[in-house]
Amino acid sequence: MKTVLNRRGVLASAASVAVLLGTSKGALARNAADTITNGIGMEFRLIPAGSFLMGSPDSDREARDFEKPQHSVTISRPFYLARHEVTQAQWEAVMGSNPYTLDRSNPYYGLPGMAERITRPDHPATVSWNDAQRFIARLNGREGGNRYRLPTEAEWEYAARAGTTTAYSFGDNAAALGRYAWYGEDFATGGTHPVGRKAPNPWGLYDIHGNAWEWVRDWYDPAYYANSPATDPQGPEQGAERVVRGGSWHATATSWRTAFRRGYVPDYRGISIGFRLLRTAE
Repeated sequence: MKTVLNRRGVLASAASVAVLLGTSKGALARNAADTITNGIGMEFRLIPAGSFLMGSPDSDREARDFEKPQHSVTISRPFYLARHEVTQAQWEAVMGSNPYTLDRSNPYYGLPGMAERITRPDHPATVSWNDAQRFIARLNGREGGNRYRLPTEAEWEYAARAGTTTAYSFGDNAAALGRYAWYGEDFATGGTHPVGRKAPNPWGLYDIHGNAWEWVRDWYDPAYYANSPATDPQGPEQGAERVVRGGSWHATATSWRTAFRRGYVPDYRGISIGFRLLRTAE
């Protein structure tokens, strides 16, 4: 059972002994399961430091050149990663308005029924990379620090894999994807879905595959892996596009495999790219 501090810093449950990590307009608590919850209800899982194989092996017939070469990466510091993609309710709590009041970069939001299907409090907030940075700055100001950011591409894949080496966090069988992901829908009847309704990955993270693409911090370079640092890679120093990961709800998302990556310009604001926050552990 999760323990959460209320806004006065009083234990809301005595199920475990909570340790106060920080205070703001909403206090932050930690329990024995290494889950923390902030003042707007975002839950974060502690991700331990460690090493993994990033990218796809040559043996993966579906792998693209931009997923190679597979290479060893060490994440030298633990961090907290949100269990869910940022929701519209959380966006409104920080920004004061629904993200769909912002103009879209494509016409799909105007399709019949689309707005009704996806403009909902518990659905992902689909925004641009630049929008995500504004949200992060506002949340950091609200919480009184500078601990929230987007994960790097390496941090994202490390947490998404959760110790696995398979094409998906649940194995290599794509037929099982429906248990873990909203995916493969059309634009006439499909859309985003409430976060956290499918099965999580082994480290308790939901919607790692599907629902909404997730912006990460890095610039996109299809050839970056050939020269990536072995420890805490930060991505290229510059570029024209930012990386998105995880695939989305619609059939044209290309792939939902853990290693798949692609780029979008940072001001692109569609209906299928959201984000997941990292909170530093130090």
